[in-house]
Amino acid sequence: MTKRKKIIVLSCMIALLAVTAVFNFVLTTEPISSTETNASANSSYFTQYRLERLNTRNENLLQIDEVLQSAPSDSEEYSSALALKTEIAQNTERELLLENLIKAYGFEDVVVVIGLESDSVNVIAKSSEMTTDEAIVIYSIISEEINIAPENVKIIPIS
Repeated sequence: MTKRKKIIVLSCMIALLAVTAVFNFVLTTEPISSTETNASANSSYFTQYRLERLNTRNENLLQIDEVLQSAPSDSEEYSSALALKTEIAQNTERELLLENLIKAYGFEDVVVVIGLESDSVNVIAKSSEMTTDEAIVIYSIISEEINIAPENVKIIPIS
C-alpha cells in the first residue's frame, strides 16, 4: 500500500472516530428538566469539555493535514506531522477507552485527558465525595491500560 493510501486510510479512521464521539454525545444526552438545575451544571461541564476537546483536536488535525498535503512525503516535516497525527489518534482512542472503563466501575461521568507532551493523565470524575478506594480503582485502571506511573495521574473529583 502506498504512503498516500495509508494517509487516506488513517485520515478516514480519525474522522470516523470523531464522528462516533459526536454521535455518542448526541445519543446519550437526555433532555434536562427545570428541577435538575444542579445536575445540569455538572452534566453540561462534562459535555462542554468533551465538545471543546473534540473541536480543538479537529482543528489540530486539519492543520496537520495541511502540512501533510503541502510537505514532500520524504521530508522531516512530513514525518513529524504524520507521527503527531498518529499520536493524537492513539491518545483519543485511549481516552475513550479509559472513560468507558471508569464509567463501568460505577462513576456517573468522567473525562480523561492524556498529555501529548508529557506523561501525565488527568481524570475529572463526577463524584460527590471521592473515597480512597475509588481513587485506587481509577489509578489501577489507568496504570493497567496505558502503563503509566500513579504519580503521573491526577484525579479531580467534581460533585
